Amino acid sequence: MLIFQVVKILLLFSLAFIFATSFTPILTNFLYKYKLGKKIRNSGSTPIFSKLHAHKAGTPTMGGILIWGTVLIFMVLFSFLADVMPGDFFKYLNFFSRSETLLPLGVLVASAIIGLIDDWLDVSGHGIFGGGGLKLKHRLLIYTLIALAGAAWFYFKLDWTVLHVPFLGNFEISWWYIPVFVLVIVASSFSVNETDGLDGLAGGTLLIAFGAYAVIAFSLGRYELAAFCGVIMGALLAFLWFNIPPARFYMGDTGAMSLGVTLGVIAMLTNSALLLPLIGLIFLIESMSVIIQVLSKKFRHKKVFLSTPIHHHFQAIGWPESKIVMRFWLISALGAILALIIFLADLQW
Repeated sequence: MLIFQVVKILLLFSLAFIFATSFTPILTNFLYKYKLGKKIRNSGSTPIFSKLHAHKAGTPTMGGILIWGTVLIFMVLFSFLADVMPGDFFKYLNFFSRSETLLPLGVLVASAIIGLIDDWLDVSGHGIFGGGGLKLKHRLLIYTLIALAGAAWFYFKLDWTVLHVPFLGNFEISWWYIPVFVLVIVASSFSVNETDGLDGLAGGTLLIAFGAYAVIAFSLGRYELAAFCGVIMGALLAFLWFNIPPARFYMGDTGAMSLGVTLGVIAMLTNSALLLPLIGLIFLIESMSVIIQVLSKKFRHKKVFLSTPIHHHFQAIGWPESKIVMRFWLISALGAILALIIFLADLQW
């Protein structure tokens, strides 16, 4: 039975990679044809970033469509074929589950559409909030609204009020579950969005994070959720193939926003939210660098870093982009491994 599930996850992972890789030329041709390229605005408030990334202007964004589009197509297609086709093959590939994958898919697609609108505002320069694209406060508001919807689903629909602490067990936190849920979703979505700034950085770290949660979901017997993570990983691997330097396209908010929100939801679904800071160690470091910089400028009137998120600081001091990305991948992998060690040890505790 376990081998059966492992083969299913690996097969879906491989099919997602093949499908997304095959679809990429169509997507990139569309993005280049309609000049949906990234704009590097030199407003004077981010001179270091503008100088370091000026050469990337015009490279298409919205590449995240490749990832969530693959997941949506696979979910709908295999669920439909499982119902109409004879035999068990498509039933075997179907990973739709109301209890395990419906909510992650819903927040993935909903936040992806919002991110897609934000990307469109950015590339078109028609920013309804002045300047093309959503401002930070508007992003945080959207993250919070999505998180509140998810929290309501968990609390009122699923009656989830328990938070698991490794080695200490489950703790009943009652209505506090709602603010905890919102904090996890907002933090993960914000952090992933901040990490999406160098070729291959967000793609590689997200691949590692979803890989860790695939292992966690599988270990908990949530095989459809593990398969869901596997499809995301396959699509991410295809995206990464075209996103490594020099990037063919960028993930954009339609990818970073949706995958960040989904990562947080999966953390809550597996009741392993306290492992998320380790699994997403780079995401944590990136967002903390931004928060520290903002607070320092506000209260000390000076910078801590040359530029934030912190990957831009390393660029500013002369590190090649590829060195930053690969070292951040290694740190991300180490954090995920430590989290899995804690998780697996806790299972046997």
